[in-house]
Amino acid sequence: MDDMTAASRESVWDYPRPPRVERDTRRLTVTVGTEIVADTRASLRVLETSHPPTFYLPLQDVRTEFLRPGAGRSHCEWKGAASYWHVVVGDLVVPRAAWSYEEPRGAYASLRGRLAFYPSLVRCTVGDEVVTAQEGDFYGGWITSGIEGPFKGGPGTWGW
Repeated sequence: MDDMTAASRESVWDYPRPPRVERDTRRLTVTVGTEIVADTRASLRVLETSHPPTFYLPLQDVRTEFLRPGAGRSHCEWKGAASYWHVVVGDLVVPRAAWSYEEPRGAYASLRGRLAFYPSLVRCTVGDEVVTAQEGDFYGGWITSGIEGPFKGGPGTWGW
Protein backbone atom coordinates (compact mmCIF):
# COMPACT_ATOMS: atom_id res chain seq x y z
CA MET A 1 0.00 0.00 0.00
CA ASP A 2 1.21 3.49 -0.82
CA ASP A 3 0.71 6.61 1.27
CA MET A 4 -1.06 9.41 -0.54
CA THR A 5 0.18 12.61 1.05
CA ALA A 6 -0.72 15.27 -1.51
CA ALA A 7 -3.62 15.65 -3.88
CA SER A 8 -2.67 15.20 -7.52
CA ARG A 9 -4.72 14.76 -10.68
CA GLU A 10 -5.66 11.11 -11.12
CA SER A 11 -7.62 9.51 -13.93
CA VAL A 12 -9.93 6.73 -12.82
CA TRP A 13 -8.99 5.01 -16.07
CA ASP A 14 -5.49 4.47 -14.66
CA TYR A 15 -6.88 2.55 -11.66
CA PRO A 16 -6.60 -1.27 -11.84
CA ARG A 17 -9.14 -4.06 -12.03
CA PRO A 18 -9.29 -5.92 -9.70
CA PRO A 19 -9.19 -2.90 -7.38
CA ARG A 20 -6.15 -1.79 -5.40
CA VAL A 21 -6.22 -0.75 -1.73
CA GLU A 22 -3.93 2.05 -0.54
CA ARG A 23 -3.47 4.16 2.57
CA ASP A 24 -4.53 7.78 2.62
CA THR A 25 -3.45 10.17 5.39
CA ARG A 26 -5.48 13.21 4.39
CA ARG A 27 -8.13 14.30 6.88
CA LEU A 28 -11.57 12.86 6.05
CA THR A 29 -14.78 13.81 7.79
CA VAL A 30 -18.35 12.55 7.60
CA THR A 31 -21.08 14.83 8.93
CA VAL A 32 -24.82 14.34 9.44
CA GLY A 33 -26.72 17.45 10.42
CA THR A 34 -24.36 19.29 12.76
CA GLU A 35 -22.64 16.17 14.12
CA ILE A 36 -19.28 14.90 12.92
CA VAL A 37 -19.90 11.17 12.64
CA ALA A 38 -16.35 10.28 11.55
CA ASP A 39 -13.00 12.06 11.49
CA THR A 40 -9.80 10.31 10.44
CA ARG A 41 -6.34 10.57 8.93
CA ALA A 42 -6.07 6.78 8.63
CA SER A 43 -8.36 5.80 5.76
CA LEU A 44 -7.91 3.24 3.03
CA ARG A 45 -8.85 4.06 -0.57
CA VAL A 46 -10.14 1.38 -2.90
CA LEU A 47 -9.26 2.27 -6.48
CA GLU A 48 -11.05 0.50 -9.35
CA THR A 49 -11.05 1.24 -13.06
CA SER A 50 -13.71 3.79 -14.05
CA HIS A 51 -14.74 4.64 -10.46
CA PRO A 52 -13.76 7.46 -8.13
CA PRO A 53 -12.08 6.24 -4.93
CA THR A 54 -14.15 4.66 -2.20
CA PHE A 55 -12.80 5.52 1.26
CA TYR A 56 -12.92 3.10 4.20
CA LEU A 57 -12.60 4.71 7.63
CA PRO A 58 -11.41 2.83 10.74
CA LEU A 59 -14.15 2.14 13.27
CA GLN A 60 -12.08 3.73 16.04
CA ASP A 61 -12.48 7.06 14.17
CA VAL A 62 -16.25 6.66 13.73
CA ARG A 63 -18.73 7.66 16.42
CA THR A 64 -20.41 4.26 16.52
CA GLU A 65 -23.15 5.52 18.86
CA PHE A 66 -24.72 6.97 15.69
CA LEU A 67 -24.75 3.60 13.84
CA ARG A 68 -27.60 1.10 13.65
CA PRO A 69 -27.56 -2.14 11.63
CA GLY A 70 -29.36 -1.74 8.31
CA ALA A 71 -31.33 -4.25 6.30
CA GLY A 72 -29.97 -6.20 3.38
CA ARG A 73 -26.61 -7.37 2.13
CA SER A 74 -24.76 -7.19 -1.13
CA HIS A 75 -21.86 -9.12 -2.59
CA CYS A 76 -18.65 -7.95 -4.24
CA GLU A 77 -16.82 -10.43 -6.42
CA TRP A 78 -13.52 -9.47 -4.73
CA LYS A 79 -14.34 -8.25 -1.24
CA GLY A 80 -17.18 -10.59 -0.30
CA ALA A 81 -20.44 -9.86 1.56
CA ALA A 82 -21.23 -6.28 2.64
CA SER A 83 -23.50 -5.24 5.52
CA TYR A 84 -25.26 -1.88 5.70
CA TRP A 85 -25.58 0.70 8.45
CA HIS A 86 -28.07 3.46 9.17
CA VAL A 87 -26.73 6.68 10.66
CA VAL A 88 -29.03 8.08 13.35
CA VAL A 89 -28.34 11.56 14.76
CA GLY A 90 -31.16 12.66 17.04
CA ASP A 91 -34.36 12.53 14.98
CA LEU A 92 -32.43 12.42 11.70
CA VAL A 93 -32.19 8.88 10.26
CA VAL A 94 -30.10 8.26 7.15
CA PRO A 95 -30.93 4.71 6.00
CA ARG A 96 -28.08 2.59 4.65
CA ALA A 97 -25.65 5.52 4.71
CA ALA A 98 -22.63 3.25 5.24
CA TRP A 99 -21.45 -0.27 4.58
CA SER A 100 -18.77 -2.64 5.84
CA TYR A 101 -17.20 -6.01 5.13
CA GLU A 102 -17.05 -8.08 8.32
CA GLU A 103 -15.07 -10.85 6.61
CA PRO A 104 -13.40 -9.33 3.54
CA ARG A 105 -11.61 -11.81 1.32
CA GLY A 106 -7.99 -12.12 0.26
CA ALA A 107 -6.25 -8.90 -0.73
CA TYR A 108 -9.08 -6.90 0.87
CA ALA A 109 -8.63 -8.23 4.44
CA SER A 110 -7.40 -4.75 5.45
CA LEU A 111 -11.00 -3.47 5.06
CA ARG A 112 -12.07 -5.43 8.16
CA GLY A 113 -13.04 -3.05 10.97
CA ARG A 114 -13.74 -0.16 8.58
CA LEU A 115 -16.80 1.64 7.20
CA ALA A 116 -17.44 3.30 3.86
CA PHE A 117 -20.00 6.11 3.58
CA TYR A 118 -22.17 7.20 0.64
CA PRO A 119 -21.41 10.88 -0.06
CA SER A 120 -24.84 11.22 -1.68
CA LEU A 121 -26.42 10.60 1.75
CA VAL A 122 -24.02 12.27 4.19
CA ARG A 123 -21.60 15.20 3.93
CA CYS A 124 -18.08 13.93 3.26
CA THR A 125 -14.87 15.94 3.02
CA VAL A 126 -11.31 15.24 1.96
CA GLY A 127 -9.18 17.93 3.53
CA ASP A 128 -11.24 21.10 3.20
CA GLU A 129 -13.00 19.94 0.03
CA VAL A 130 -16.61 18.74 0.10
CA VAL A 131 -16.93 15.54 -1.89
CA THR A 132 -19.27 15.11 -4.86
CA ALA A 133 -21.04 11.74 -4.97
CA GLN A 134 -20.48 9.29 -7.79
CA GLU A 135 -23.61 9.20 -9.89
CA GLY A 136 -25.72 6.09 -9.48
CA ASP A 137 -24.57 5.35 -5.90
CA PHE A 138 -23.73 1.70 -6.57
CA TYR A 139 -20.03 2.11 -5.77
CA GLY A 140 -20.22 5.06 -3.40
CA GLY A 141 -17.21 6.81 -4.95
CA TRP A 142 -15.93 10.14 -3.62
CA ILE A 143 -15.22 12.70 -6.36
CA THR A 144 -12.80 15.50 -5.56
CA SER A 145 -11.08 18.08 -7.76
CA GLY A 146 -8.07 15.76 -8.09
CA ILE A 147 -10.07 12.93 -9.69
CA GLU A 148 -10.81 12.84 -13.42
CA GLY A 149 -13.47 10.77 -15.23
CA PRO A 150 -15.59 9.98 -17.03
CA PHE A 151 -17.05 7.85 -14.25
CA LYS A 152 -19.08 4.67 -14.52
CA GLY A 153 -22.34 4.60 -12.56
CA GLY A 154 -24.70 7.04 -14.23
CA PRO A 155 -27.36 6.26 -16.84
CA GLY A 156 -25.90 4.67 -19.96
CA THR A 157 -22.57 3.71 -18.39
CA TRP A 158 -23.25 0.18 -17.12
CA GLY A 159 -22.04 -1.41 -20.36
CA TRP A 160 -18.56 0.09 -20.09
